[in-house]
Amino acid sequence: MGQLPKSKIEQIKREKREAKAAKKRRVATRDKIVRFLIVCEGERTEPNYFKGLVKDRYSEVRAEEIVGEGRSTCALVKKTEEIRDSLERQRQLKFDRVWVVFDKDDFNDFNEAIALAGRKGYGAAWSNEAFELWYLLHFIYLDAAISRADYITILEENIRRLEEYKDFKYHKNDEGIYSLLKRVGNEDLAKERAQKLRRFFEHSLDYKTHKPCTTVDVLVEELEHPENLLTAVR
Repeated sequence: MGQLPKSKIEQIKREKREAKAAKKRRVATRDKIVRFLIVCEGERTEPNYFKGLVKDRYSEVRAEEIVGEGRSTCALVKKTEEIRDSLERQRQLKFDRVWVVFDKDDFNDFNEAIALAGRKGYGAAWSNEAFELWYLLHFIYLDAAISRADYITILEENIRRLEEYKDFKYHKNDEGIYSLLKRVGNEDLAKERAQKLRRFFEHSLDYKTHKPCTTVDVLVEELEHPENLLTAVR
């Protein structure tokens, strides 16, 4: 049997080197922890949803209620900085990603809060009008500007179509909401539908008029696939 041509030998060596390098990258990515801090507005359903989603003990989900005369969405973003600094001092470990989760509500500083989060380097998982829009997108595509009460009504109708959930009643503080949506909803379709809604408003930075719209799917994607963040910074 004849000897392989020199070019073929070089190709084999190169492929082996590339395979070895790829394996080292995968191992490094697998062993690296991405630490998330997720600060949600108030003791509502958002913290329970993300606590159900977060899988590693190095990530933190905090619920923060802003009270008093300064109550606003920007106040939540500023409070997030205090929480991050305090936790990092206590643990001597920095968070890799910081996210603020909030709804449009009735505040006038919605756009300002999104811009402030961006300036501080935080992700903003916002919903206009309510976080329940993300839940609803697990079942249907919705592009009508309806109220948060209507979100819940339609969500209940969709879940009650399943025999085992015919008496389902939505509660904002349901600790099992994440696992429920994973069982009976379609998260992949929810992500596609959220992206479709954003494309409709992509030429406007007036976020308070983006209704209905949400960026919760972006945070969900990061939490489910933190390895993509590590790949992005290599």
